[in-house]
Amino acid sequence: MRFGYTLLTEQAGPRQLVADAAAGEHAGFDFEVMSDHYSPWLDEQGHAPYAWSTLGAVTQSTERVELMTFVTCPIMRYHPAVVAQKAATVQLLSGGRFLLGLGAGENLNEHVTGRGWPPANVRHEMLGEALQIINGLFDGGYTNYAGEHFRVDSAKLWDLPERRVPVGVAVSGAQSVGRFAPVSDALIAVEPDGRLCSQWDTERSDAGLETSRKIGQLPVCWDQDKKAAVRRAHEQFRWFAGGWKVNAELPGTSAFAGATQFVSEDDVEGALACGSDPQAVVEAARPFWEAGFTDLALVQIGGDHQAEFLDAAKRTLLPALREAAS
Repeated sequence: MRFGYTLLTEQAGPRQLVADAAAGEHAGFDFEVMSDHYSPWLDEQGHAPYAWSTLGAVTQSTERVELMTFVTCPIMRYHPAVVAQKAATVQLLSGGRFLLGLGAGENLNEHVTGRGWPPANVRHEMLGEALQIINGLFDGGYTNYAGEHFRVDSAKLWDLPERRVPVGVAVSGAQSVGRFAPVSDALIAVEPDGRLCSQWDTERSDAGLETSRKIGQLPVCWDQDKKAAVRRAHEQFRWFAGGWKVNAELPGTSAFAGATQFVSEDDVEGALACGSDPQAVVEAARPFWEAGFTDLALVQIGGDHQAEFLDAAKRTLLPALREAAS
């Protein structure tokens, strides 16, 4: 299993994220993923810089790690033709180290364009059309497209990388796996659900395709003071408790605050690995490789608490994870 580091734009500004990316590479992570939000989930997180400008800088502050968006929504805030251009540019800047992670989005970020928030089935339709457009542009030449949700008129990417940008798609259930497994290069999910992985492989096999990567994400709150870790995780990450079906519908930080007002520190401590025990992180990560995931990106909760985590990752955490996963 490959282990990654998350550059969480909701909890740090762009200059720090660029520095953290270099430090994460030095710590020995295999890849780095960046969230792509217009807003944090909670006011306490306090940040939301533009991911793509920051990614451009990260391509120059790192040399080895693979880079990835986790994830970009190409259906409202961004037109898919522009997403393709951005992804191709980052691939060129990084020397072929980029994977474009896509998803159907959250109301939190997409409502800012004032177009309303469509239901999940419509969002999946839009994501399917967006993927057709993006892959068409990656093929080279001019792309024209007329779908139910998008139109493209004579678009062409003039700077295409030699290595085609691989595309991963975030899935949450059988419907999205069935739709996107045959037309993308990697599965992305935040729950260690083995059913998603097995269906993904089956759908790809039925389409005559090889098995592919399955990329997950795991939040932890590393701190020598476990009580401080639990407090920080509760303050900044209690939003996770609603689950993605709820979280995708909430429009702003005040909605997330209201929806999580009864989530306790005990709830958070029971759900997340908090403290400084590598074995606790190993046990939290274990369900991912047992479910069939090939890659797992760790999130260290707290923008001002990355240095201690990265030092521990280099010395004890990554070796423990790799030994257990092997």
